[in-house]
Amino acid sequence: MLIFRWLATLLLLASALSFAFYLGTGRPQYKRLGILILKWTLIAALAFFAVLFAGRIA
Repeated sequence: MLIFRWLATLLLLASALSFAFYLGTGRPQYKRLGILILKWTLIAALAFFAVLFAGRIA
């Protein structure tokens, strides 16, 4: 559980850093990377919590 929290936090920070680079440079590749990291972080978090929820039901 602790590893997941750290991994999710680091991925969200990487996404925020990518958006900061986009704001600083104006290069759209940083914006795309930030959105990609954020999207997959949220998908992984939803899957993780779905597994926890299913474990509670069963």
